[in-house]
Amino acid sequence: MVTRRVSERRLFARTQFQGRRIGRQSFEISTDPFAYKNRVAMKLSSLVTKPIAWNRRCSRSLAERFPRFFSAPCHYKQLLSKITNAVESRQNGKVLEVGGIDRPMLAKGRGYAYHGVDIEANERCSELYDSFFQQSIEQPLAEKYDLVISMTVLEHVPDNTACLNNIFESLNPGGETLHYLPSKWHPYAIALRLVGPVLQKRLIPILRPGAEAVSGYPAFFDHCSVPAMSRLLKTCGFTEVETTAIFRANDYFAFCTPLYVLVSAFENLCAALKWDIFASGFIVSAKRAAQDVPSQRAA
Repeated sequence: MVTRRVSERRLFARTQFQGRRIGRQSFEISTDPFAYKNRVAMKLSSLVTKPIAWNRRCSRSLAERFPRFFSAPCHYKQLLSKITNAVESRQNGKVLEVGGIDRPMLAKGRGYAYHGVDIEANERCSELYDSFFQQSIEQPLAEKYDLVISMTVLEHVPDNTACLNNIFESLNPGGETLHYLPSKWHPYAIALRLVGPVLQKRLIPILRPGAEAVSGYPAFFDHCSVPAMSRLLKTCGFTEVETTAIFRANDYFAFCTPLYVLVSAFENLCAALKWDIFASGFIVSAKRAAQDVPSQRAA
């Protein structure tokens, strides 16, 4: 009888303790209405990120095993090589980088004056450039230069007609401009315009982790194709317009290996048939003639 009473007391005490613990948990949840939603979001994020990570590993493995099908020469190295040659041919010249902010392609103090311009600025800009101007490239530039360069900038400019007119006017006679920009008719660029910048910022950490700092800016792709940009440069008064089409942006689709393979096949086909309009991007160079000739300038 005594044993039965002791067991009943222990059961009652345990029930009371569990009730208090459940009560505390209920109170905690009630004071933080977003806790449950956050846990659900984290769970859903985990369910999504794991297969994406697996697909990215598979895509990387394919690229390592079949580099000729999935890989291509780095467009950054190609652009930098052209810029280096242009700088070396103009001793003690003035170079302007557009949109470089605190990630410049060149380094100052190498025998040329290195200037920068961007709509953003921070404290490092004064250390990285001989001078830095915070303004839009669509606005007239105050100084003259021998070389104007940029990488993945012009697709973010709403009005490239104004931009290239300003670059032309800022160049000394015989000056040159060099740029790399994505092409608007590649599947990546089409998807980017459909998604929009707001949703893009939310998707980048999931689909391309590590690229948050250099992605997510609004893109307009004004005249951003090989034929359209070539025509615009000539209309702005440039001569010796040359383009180099790049057919490799499959990494944007590495989060889904079947899509990665499909886009890679499309890029290889376009490269073989020289369909430059579907290039992932292109390097473009143009010069201002040593002696200007009358031309139909773009308004």
